[in-house]
Amino acid sequence: MVKVVLIDDDPISTFVTEKLIEKNVHQPVQFFKFSSAKEALEEIGKLRPQYLFLDLNMPEMDGWDFLDSLNGQSVGTNIYILSSSVDERDIVRARAYKMVKDYLSKPLIKKSITSIFN
Repeated sequence: MVKVVLIDDDPISTFVTEKLIEKNVHQPVQFFKFSSAKEALEEIGKLRPQYLFLDLNMPEMDGWDFLDSLNGQSVGTNIYILSSSVDERDIVRARAYKMVKDYLSKPLIKKSITSIFN
């Protein structure tokens, strides 16, 4: 079973991402969805997901704060930024985090899912 964490305060975006992954990944997937990065941070060590999709713009704790809190910890998770921002500065900043595998634009597309999960 593949464990996937979705961290996004937009329930529609989370729903779309979940459905696209379910449709295009040909193995059982267990989803853990968080609308709060702070809550996700508290649970991530227990969940130990293989994949994590992280939105950047959220209240209370944004995606950058989440990454900063994880930085240096070995979580063994493939982290993907999934953001509506196409600002080059965000893309460059994301690459500075070794744990971030890629920066993807919303909505997630089939080609990206295939690349990530194969």
